[in-house]
Amino acid sequence: MTLSTSTRAPGPVRRRVVAGVVAGFLGMGAALGSGLLTAASAADPTTVSGIVLGVGANETQRIVSWYSSADTAQKIQLAPTAEIVNGEFPANAVSFDAVGAANTSTTGFNRHATISNLRENTAYSYRVGAEGSWSPAYAFKTQDFEGDYDFLFFGDPQIGSSGDRLKDQAGWEETLKVATGANPNAELLVSAGDHVESANDEGQWTSFLAPDQLRQVPLVATIGNHDVGGKAYEQHHFTPNTDRSAQYYNGDQATRSGGDYWFIHKDVLFIDLNSNSYANPADGSAGGDAAHVAYVTDVIKKHGSEAKWKVLVYHHSIYSPASHATDTDNKQRREDFTTAFSNLGVDMVLQGHDHSYSRSYSIKNGQKENPAEKPGAPEVYPGPGGVIYVTANSASGSKYYDIKKPDDSGTGVRGNGADPLDPDKYWYNSVQNQEHVRSYVKVQVRGDKLVLANVRSGTCAAPNAAVEKGLSCVNTPEGQPVGSIVDKVTVHPYHGDGQAIQVNVPNAAPGEFGWTIDGYNGLVDLGTAQERDGTYFEATGKINPILVSDSRRSLAPWSISASVGDFSDADKTFSGSYLGWTPYVLDAGAGAQAGAAVLSSLDDQGKGLSASSGLGAAVQGHPRGGAKLGADLDLKIPDSIAKGSYRTTLTITALSS
Repeated sequence: MTLSTSTRAPGPVRRRVVAGVVAGFLGMGAALGSGLLTAASAADPTTVSGIVLGVGANETQRIVSWYSSADTAQKIQLAPTAEIVNGEFPANAVSFDAVGAANTSTTGFNRHATISNLRENTAYSYRVGAEGSWSPAYAFKTQDFEGDYDFLFFGDPQIGSSGDRLKDQAGWEETLKVATGANPNAELLVSAGDHVESANDEGQWTSFLAPDQLRQVPLVATIGNHDVGGKAYEQHHFTPNTDRSAQYYNGDQATRSGGDYWFIHKDVLFIDLNSNSYANPADGSAGGDAAHVAYVTDVIKKHGSEAKWKVLVYHHSIYSPASHATDTDNKQRREDFTTAFSNLGVDMVLQGHDHSYSRSYSIKNGQKENPAEKPGAPEVYPGPGGVIYVTANSASGSKYYDIKKPDDSGTGVRGNGADPLDPDKYWYNSVQNQEHVRSYVKVQVRGDKLVLANVRSGTCAAPNAAVEKGLSCVNTPEGQPVGSIVDKVTVHPYHGDGQAIQVNVPNAAPGEFGWTIDGYNGLVDLGTAQERDGTYFEATGKINPILVSDSRRSLAPWSISASVGDFSDADKTFSGSYLGWTPYVLDAGAGAQAGAAVLSSLDDQGKGLSASSGLGAAVQGHPRGGAKLGADLDLKIPDSIAKGSYRTTLTITALSS
């Protein structure tokens, strides 16, 4: 009889597996599919609420937090948006298990999970819950993981502080709509804290989380003084790299919420502090501002070299122009923070709390660094140790504080005296502004500068709750419309007495992993089987070699495997298990190692090549390059097989992570 095998397609064949999260989906699908969660019963479905997309430890991560009506196993399901068909997630959608517990501010349970292994320049869709009780799907997109980007900074929404939660919500929603509409590629939404008026009022949290932008662009959450008094902040915002030890809190353990945390996004190291704790313990133990300084010092020591810029975020503004400017606790923070921040090379500090806008002069060790720096200068060149402090005005319009006049306390570290160059301002502020209109701060991160702009997101008109309730307004829509600039400054880095040299290296092609059948003959002819010992037939041959190439920078592991179906000739068949092989490497490269030999089932009563078997593979970290893989085929069949010319298909599969 004549026996042959063939690949599924004649002629040259090319198969590719793209490096990145798609390959992860392919490699993980079976494991995840085997662990599907039990759906809630139709009579009592689990509902989820308060979904918020949070920042992860780096560009490849996002942390999603939400509330659940039931204490059931839940997860995030994620897929590239391009793979969502008619609203259905694909079978290979990746899942991330959630963790959580009963929440303390309302009935129900909190959950969070971390999305990881995201790839750049990709649109993703996600949903949370479990089979049978999924949330609606939401979408976000990643951008380049290197290079320039913009982020948006928002002052205290403090939903509920006007006395009308829904008016406050309307202003907050409008600011996010305006800001993201004008900056559709902004990569982060950074909070100054005081998300709500009352920490345990879930109605206020619902209003704060109402804008869909909070499910589309990662939020960098900051805890304010109105966000403490319960655990809701921490339950709504799980943050990366967070130190939640007692030294970062004031008050009873049951009400502690939030901690100091850090993350890196492209060229910026962000460090976010729980500034509600500031008092240093009398016994000298770690706590309060001393603990914050120790935390910042440790993070910058370990990770400062990984970024070009260092940006701190916390709630209580230490250089602001309004009601909180003279607070004793903020004067204490000036004394505790400023010299440390200068010594650590911090570039910018983003703050809230005072519901007004200000941009400081370059401050070094608690003093104006350059006495000649002009008020409102559009270009600033801080020397070594110079730090710019920014306070954001209200993003919702729920509350504004009016600017106060300087006093006679001087220009010392704790002083609130007048600016010699502009006696109507405090000595430390280059710009102060209060118009009783909503605004946000746009920060452009560039390789050679930070560009900061305070932008109006509203006018005197509604939604502007505080003004609607009788507060005066000095903004004129004709001259100062939505989108107009209150203040703009370019902050240039210090390069010493030398000349800094910069070069941008473009993204190299990520490379690819693939395989090709060597040659154009897809048919492997084993010829005519020979009788052996009067008990079986045997035919031998070689596969057409497989050419493997791997040019990926990730040096991820790869494998090539294959299997065959039944041999057939019209209505006559015999099992593919009778075919075995011995793989080998013809041309070494790309870390290739040959797979194990597989015997015909006639020899070991196994499955032979009817089960997928490895032809070759390489481990993580292998060199880039190419290899040629081959295999000797050995077919042994019982002599009872009917005469015929039989064929089967060798199906080749490539996998990589």
